Amino acid sequence: MLDVTLFHHTDDPEMSVKENVPKILVVNDDPGSLLALTSLLAKWAEEEACEIHAARSGHGALRHVLQHDFAVILLDVNMPGMDGFETAQAIHLRTRSSSVPIIFITAYHADEMDRLKGYQNGAADYLFTPIIPQILKAKLSAFVALARKNLELHAQAAMLDKRTNELVAINARLALEISERKIAEQENKAKDDFLAMLGHELRNPLAAITSAAYLLNASAASTDQIIHARGVIQRQSLHLKRIVDDLLDLSRVMSGKILLDKQPVEFSELVRGCVDTLQLTGRAGQHKINLQTEKVWISGDASRIEQIITNLLDNAFKYTPPGGAIDVEVGAENDVAVFKVGDSGVGIDADLLPHIFDVFVQGDNSLDRTQGGLGIGLALVRQLAALHGGTATASSKGQGNGSLFVVQIPAIENKEAAAPSVHPSRSESQCKVLLIDDNEDGRTSMAMGLSAFGNSVLSVPEGIAGLRLAREQQPDIALIDIGLPGMDGYEVARQLRADPATRRIKLVALTGYGLKTDRLRALEAGFDMHLVKPVYLEELNEVIAACMASL
Repeated sequence: MLDVTLFHHTDDPEMSVKENVPKILVVNDDPGSLLALTSLLAKWAEEEACEIHAARSGHGALRHVLQHDFAVILLDVNMPGMDGFETAQAIHLRTRSSSVPIIFITAYHADEMDRLKGYQNGAADYLFTPIIPQILKAKLSAFVALARKNLELHAQAAMLDKRTNELVAINARLALEISERKIAEQENKAKDDFLAMLGHELRNPLAAITSAAYLLNASAASTDQIIHARGVIQRQSLHLKRIVDDLLDLSRVMSGKILLDKQPVEFSELVRGCVDTLQLTGRAGQHKINLQTEKVWISGDASRIEQIITNLLDNAFKYTPPGGAIDVEVGAENDVAVFKVGDSGVGIDADLLPHIFDVFVQGDNSLDRTQGGLGIGLALVRQLAALHGGTATASSKGQGNGSLFVVQIPAIENKEAAAPSVHPSRSESQCKVLLIDDNEDGRTSMAMGLSAFGNSVLSVPEGIAGLRLAREQQPDIALIDIGLPGMDGYEVARQLRADPATRRIKLVALTGYGLKTDRLRALEAGFDMHLVKPVYLEELNEVIAACMASL
């Protein structure tokens, strides 16, 4: 049995203890009549699990109606101030209580006009005093039962709403999980495709190098064949270096491990230099390059800006048939340096265009892999542009209509161009070189190459022997691998610098690590220069010549 709350105070309504049970409001200005009526209903209300509220005026009744929903209202007709008819009218003017049934209570038998007035003001019925309890309870029971049904329906509706909201939330979570799963599957597929692509791209140059090396060892090989084999090895080694460099650079950029060495640089000068280099090395192929430049200065890392330029040009060469035109422009637009590369090549599908700068995305994923590449060059362009506070965008009118790539980087005030650094030409006198590297093939090949350029080369596989040989032979320059067994290259450099007998030797670090922090660590250990493997003999001899000129 539910608790029953009786309200006997006329004008001080209280909130019901139980809001989910039917409520009856009794309104009468006479305290005795009000007490008698509420007392009459008390036991019955407890049995029927409903609440009785009481008010001694029309205004008090309205305050109760504002706070509660009632199953039925027993309203005295004859009250001072606001009578029963006026109270009923006010109650039914309020939307929420407009349908509450009202039973008028009067001490006399109303004539037909009074009855009509009562019904016009919302009366559901009339009761005359003295009230017969059985009749009162019978009339109230119907309204209470109806109210209980309404409360049950509201409770069920609330429960359904709650369940619906739970199901909506569950569906939303499922939709999110499905979406995340699809994304994960797409990413896994992209990784699988990339690994397959990487295997293909690595095996091709390795196969060419292996065949060329076999040809060099063949006793019947002609001079032309040997020259051809050497060219193959050189070209394919450069190709492998570019693949490894792109992979490492993209990984560093995306993990935030690249620190830019920003300096004022003239953008058009870098573009012209990259175009000249690509043409001289043959990477431009048979393409016609239309170059239009205007001086514009930016604050940037010159080597990283050159990567942006070279990757966009390589992309244009890759997807433009031989003889096609490549339009290259650089200039200033509204305080922004703008670099454009347009081509007359195969173009970009509309479906691919929004993803062209995503990692591992390429326009051609067919098995023939005629274009080659890993699909990371453009992703690297976008990331490097962003590191410089800029953007990279692409546009195309579709297949066969070429494409246009635009890089925008904030421009700075014009700066006087610094005098270009010119590497001194290598001295014709012989240079004594100490090479410390634990990789036997690499050490032997480098020693032979350096010797071929007229240098006297001493080589050892580990640091302690290198220190001893440096003290005995007093070389001009020492090329030291960092990853040596036992004593690493940093410690070798520190000991050479600490010894007065070897302090003057020029020290060059050879390592596979090329971050700015790696360079700083090498300089702190005492190295004069830091070179990232693979290092080519022409580059190495330029470094040796520069070191010799500073002795």
